[in-house]
Amino acid sequence: MFQLFLRARAHNLLNLRREDKGFKARSTERDAETDRVRIDAVITALDAALQEAEREQAGLNRRVDDALARASVTFGNGTDEYLEREPLDNYHQDLFAADISNGQRRLKELASTISHLKFVKAAMLTRFPDFKPPQLNS
Repeated sequence: MFQLFLRARAHNLLNLRREDKGFKARSTERDAETDRVRIDAVITALDAALQEAEREQAGLNRRVDDALARASVTFGNGTDEYLEREPLDNYHQDLFAADISNGQRRLKELASTISHLKFVKAAMLTRFPDFKPPQLNS
């Protein structure tokens, strides 16, 4: 009796599989919306990275300009100023020079990163010409 029950279940399972009408796909509208959401996520991430890098660049540029101004004030205006400068002033000049050098190095890195991110964004927008970024309510 138990074998008849298992045989009937197996028979029903096989019949259900035979009755499948074939492959079913989502609607084209749903596929298009899914693709749009994916592209939007990438563009949004690129925009956020670009904005962060540009804000860092602007802030760092202000700080480097400030360090340059402070260093020029502490330099003095004599032609032989470096010969008679106090050791403490030399120390501060060295600190300013290191800060300015590090800041300028980072500014070059940021400029390169920003140009690469802009290139990637432009490439994305040319690869998906039908994509329309969402309009901001401003």
